[in-house]
Amino acid sequence: MKKLAYIFIAVFFVSCGSDTEANLVVNGKVRGLKKGTLYLQHLMDTTLVTVDSLEIDGEGTFSLSAELESPEIYYLYLNKKDNNAINDRITFFAEPGTITINTDWNTFDTTAEIKGSPTHEKLEEYQKALSNLNLRNMEIMLKASQLQANADQNTIDSLERVGTRNTQRAYAYSINYALNNTDSYIAPYIAAKEIPDANIKYLDSIYRSLPPEVANSKYGKDLKQLLESDQ
Repeated sequence: MKKLAYIFIAVFFVSCGSDTEANLVVNGKVRGLKKGTLYLQHLMDTTLVTVDSLEIDGEGTFSLSAELESPEIYYLYLNKKDNNAINDRITFFAEPGTITINTDWNTFDTTAEIKGSPTHEKLEEYQKALSNLNLRNMEIMLKASQLQANADQNTIDSLERVGTRNTQRAYAYSINYALNNTDSYIAPYIAAKEIPDANIKYLDSIYRSLPPEVANSKYGKDLKQLLESDQ
């Protein structure tokens, strides 16, 4: 299962000119935050781009905006100016409209409440179910790491089989979730970004089930490109 992790090669700031129209507004409050800088970001290829930012001084309320071409994963990054980069980035599925994010400064990413994006609700539902399978995989890996060098081969083989079955269940869940939600932008995202190495016939089935507006979205185009590169 491909993890939701990226290598950020560089960070660029993009200013919104007067000739562009913001169709995404991200507002809310970071409870307890007195000083810091909030950045609204997204990925362009492997580059993390900042599209709007705001200095916080005294109150944690904020409003950021961007011109969104298509629903996609965005990030709300908080520089708390405490020389600690842990718990500083919230991941959410942005789509046109107003998205409200309320959270706490010291548990920025773990206590975030995100409203206003139906696609993000799908993402949360998907990730919640998948986290149970990932937790089981971690338990299996921990047991494997605790085996002695002279451990019984049957025990080792048994753990490997359990791990393989659990990984297969994760792939099956992802495929079924995408196929059951092809009217949502979450479907091509899962196929292109979460399980790009899945059997091509399943990825093709997901793509062929997408309505035109979803197929023409950012992740719909990414999925199409993935399918074409495998031919």
